[in-house]
Amino acid sequence: MSFIETMETRYTTKQYDGSKKIDAATIDTLKEILHLSPSSINSQPWNFTFVENDELKDQLAEASYFNADRIRNASHLVVFNVINDLPYFEEVINANLPEGAVGYYNTFLKPKPEAEVKNWMTHQVYLALGVFLSACANMGIDSTPMEGIVPEAYTEILGLDKHETVFAVAIGYRDPADDNQVNKTPKQRRNTQEVITTL
Repeated sequence: MSFIETMETRYTTKQYDGSKKIDAATIDTLKEILHLSPSSINSQPWNFTFVENDELKDQLAEASYFNADRIRNASHLVVFNVINDLPYFEEVINANLPEGAVGYYNTFLKPKPEAEVKNWMTHQVYLALGVFLSACANMGIDSTPMEGIVPEAYTEILGLDKHETVFAVAIGYRDPADDNQVNKTPKQRRNTQEVITTL
């Protein structure tokens, strides 16, 4: 299957088959794919938590509104977190990035208000999300990106210190009865000409 065909058939999974689990080797591959995700100046202001423990998944499901059943039945829940402590973030980039990248941060980002810098950091996490969803589709793994959670509750449940939760992604294998599959609910997108311009 070509990548375009993969993207044509990929959809946001609404119902998972709770009896099917993703094997450990595939999870390790997904972890490495996230590790390789791009970010501005290679800043990597993130942490990714893979949750497979059923009791912990259940706690997080309780803080996930209408996404609760998806989380409980999915094989894994992947939680995307961003660094929330600017001095700590600066320690990280000073220790890991080349002088040019640190110089860019110090010149163009650090002078901005803290909220704006943190917003920039959060944008980087969304870059990793795009990579992750595409990788899952390419590997035949179903996924559900979710902002419909209580991030503060996730942060507390996971015991995060220097990070806070932004969103989560349920992954696993679809229930054949899932009505959101593209063969049951066709994919809808605006016309290409409305969203893509060539100059």
